[in-house]
Amino acid sequence: DVQLQASGGGLVHPGGSLRLSCVASGFTFDHYDWAWFRQAPGKDREGVSCISIGDGTTVDAESVKGRSAISIDKDKNMVYLQMNSLKPGDAAVYYCAALLSQCPEVIHGSNWKVEVWGQGTQVTVSS
Repeated sequence: DVQLQASGGGLVHPGGSLRLSCVASGFTFDHYDWAWFRQAPGKDREGVSCISIGDGTTVDAESVKGRSAISIDKDKNMVYLQMNSLKPGDAAVYYCAALLSQCPEVIHGSNWKVEVWGQGTQVTVSS
């Protein structure tokens, strides 16, 4: 089965850090660009960070730029999102995704397409 399993969410204080992980199984990791999205209650799902599988170029949303870093481990079929200096506005369910679109489109565009979604991991930022 094609599957993405995300983990690493939790409760963190403002200013804290989290590392989200996502393991891919059942399909060819190298065939996709990868991304993390998030969705807060009452808001649309938005792209947070993405990475191009070809050259490793990353793109971050303005809201997380300088505080977020996406990375991959091709040997382990893993996608990571390191988030630092977390703010209450970062609270959301975070989803990893294998992209049908190219990486920059999910951050700068609106008509992006996803091949597979992970199940989501909750990030809560509260004092």
